[in-house]
Amino acid sequence: MIAGVQSAVSGLRAYAVKVENNANNIANLQTQGYKKDRVLLSSQVPQGVATVVEQVDTPGPVVVEQTDRGQEMIELANVDLGEELPDLMRNTDGFEANLKMLQVADTMERTLIDLKA
Repeated sequence: MIAGVQSAVSGLRAYAVKVENNANNIANLQTQGYKKDRVLLSSQVPQGVATVVEQVDTPGPVVVEQTDRGQEMIELANVDLGEELPDLMRNTDGFEANLKMLQVADTMERTLIDLKA
């Protein structure tokens, strides 16, 4: 049972990192030249999930902007809101699923203690 709890806690932490990353990317949507980050998940021995955050180096759209020095090419953020919002919803569901696992484990432990008492 403890292994299942450890695995669920590890999953909670991993999905918390993914949700924080989505929030950071969305917050920087209007920041010129911002490069979004991506979180990769991998299995961790003996049980659990490891996270790796990496920057996505694809260029953002380039626009012409009028400045006091004339026209300049400005690179915008490479964040796509149409990609970030569904990803955020998926990551929130993953977080909630791991939270539910902890709640079920807690209920099972309480039931076991009640049976032994």
